[in-house]
Amino acid sequence: MMRVKFNGKELDTDFKTSLEFFENISKNENDVWIINGFATKENIALNEDDELFCIERNTLPPKDALDAMMRARHTPKLHDKLKKASVAVCGLGGLGSHIAINLARSGVGYLKLIDFDVIEPSNLNRQAYRISDLGKFKTEALKEQISEINPYISVEICTLKIDEDNLKSLFKDIDIVCEAFDSAIAKAMMAQNFHRFYKDSILICASGLAGYGDSNSIQTRKIAKNFYVCGDLVNGAKVGNGLMAPRVNICAGHQSNLVLELLANKE
Repeated sequence: MMRVKFNGKELDTDFKTSLEFFENISKNENDVWIINGFATKENIALNEDDELFCIERNTLPPKDALDAMMRARHTPKLHDKLKKASVAVCGLGGLGSHIAINLARSGVGYLKLIDFDVIEPSNLNRQAYRISDLGKFKTEALKEQISEINPYISVEICTLKIDEDNLKSLFKDIDIVCEAFDSAIAKAMMAQNFHRFYKDSILICASGLAGYGDSNSIQTRKIAKNFYVCGDLVNGAKVGNGLMAPRVNICAGHQSNLVLELLANKE
């Protein structure tokens, strides 16, 4: 007899293997079997305190089951750090919408999403929105989308334009801020003023991601203490060199990946 945890509750069992256990419990061959975070139908020896879940296919797993799966994939130490982290994304266009989704999928526990704009048809070539989102505020549409990806994280939205006056009050208790503005003026304002108010917080900016050129020219650079820039530092959007989904997504990947790296190394 050993004690395991099944669907979030402790259970004593005589079964020695996962196949014996699940074939006795599961009534549908299409059910998803999860053993210590991994979905598998292999026959695995059971051990004391194993965590087991049986989930009906095509249904949302309970919070404990999804948490166990993410914990197994990320490793417990990293997963716990991400769950405790708070990240703000400023500007929810091509960069920011994909940064936010990457971080939600990764299990960052608290996201603060800031933008003032609404979704229009010209956004659909590179931003993480759909035709059904047209006319909605980007903050509201993105929060709704994230709720369908990872409903167990906290998402706060602020539908406003960031300026020097409100900058000093927006990011208290935020670990990392990702700047993802379209406007060069807004980018400069953030870069020049952020650390006046948040000396110990990390700012990740973006510069140079337009066009469809060399993917590897987009890089992550540390500029100063707690200040990073992702991009090629050259290719801004202009007539004949617009913002295209692949390159924008590469830069969004750099920014969100840097967030994970910094959180993983945080003491």
